[in-house]
Amino acid sequence: MALLRLLTARLERLSVDSIWARRAGGLRGSLIRALESIDSGATLSADQLDILIEKSFLILRSAAREIPDAEAQWRKLKGQV
Repeated sequence: MALLRLLTARLERLSVDSIWARRAGGLRGSLIRALESIDSGATLSADQLDILIEKSFLILRSAAREIPDAEAQWRKLKGQV
């Protein structure tokens, strides 16, 4: 449960400028529905949860690759001065 909540929060924080944000929105909705189902006492199969978790990590990894390396940019700027 804690991992599902963490992934939901992380997917929500993706920049709207990211191409991954739209994909994350649908997946986030699925995670929220899964959490609500579990909170209401329903059981979800381990396979369903594994798929949601794997897809969440895939989107988060892909979005992270879009983040520019601030340290490399800083070194580049220092070298130009």
